Amino acid sequence: MSSLQKLQKEIRSHSNPEKAKLLMRFFKTGKGEYAEGDVFLGIMVPEQRVIAKKFPELSLVDVEKLFHSKYHEERLIALFVLIRHFEKGDEGIRKKIFSLYLANTGHINNWDLIDLSAPKIVGEFLYQKGKGIAVLRKLANSQDLWERRIAVLATFQYIKYNSFKESLEIAELLLHDRHDLIHKSVGWMLREVGKRNQSVEEEFLQKHASEMPRTMLRYAIERFPEEKRKDYLKNF
Repeated sequence: MSSLQKLQKEIRSHSNPEKAKLLMRFFKTGKGEYAEGDVFLGIMVPEQRVIAKKFPELSLVDVEKLFHSKYHEERLIALFVLIRHFEKGDEGIRKKIFSLYLANTGHINNWDLIDLSAPKIVGEFLYQKGKGIAVLRKLANSQDLWERRIAVLATFQYIKYNSFKESLEIAELLLHDRHDLIHKSVGWMLREVGKRNQSVEEEFLQKHASEMPRTMLRYAIERFPEEKRKDYLKNF
């Protein structure tokens, strides 16, 4: 039995049909919803992390095969394995993983898959290369919801290194995006900027708060003192 077959057998042994039903509702898999047709096995994220750690030898070829799985958890476990390869790999391996990730964005197709992987792979690779903004702009201008979310979340890694201009530029590009998942993610990144440098966040808000979707603004000011929060919501 191959490593991939062993991993899939391990994954299936943890399936929980009742939890799967809950997860399919939570992640909006119904007709017309953003994750229409996605299928869950009912395995929670901490369990998935444990499973992934048992198969560090899984090849990049097998990781890509898992990306094509109909099961959401198999795709997330593939990402956890990929992150481990990325963190332990040399520059050549990291470049290969970065390219593999961007070639499979069609399968990295829900917010949890992106949020748990895009900063650590796309964000880290581009930050270390020092020339990532063109890639982020291209993703942010994509017609694909998930590629736009990848652009936003990749900037989280920049924020962790106290580099804010990338997040602000992508936020500005997506101010008028129509999707709630982008509103939430942009607001979240602005909040993260503010946690490290509130004046930088407020300078951005003073310029753009009046045109921001309310959800985006609410997320961005979530950690502000109550009175300041009320002022923003009242005056913009």
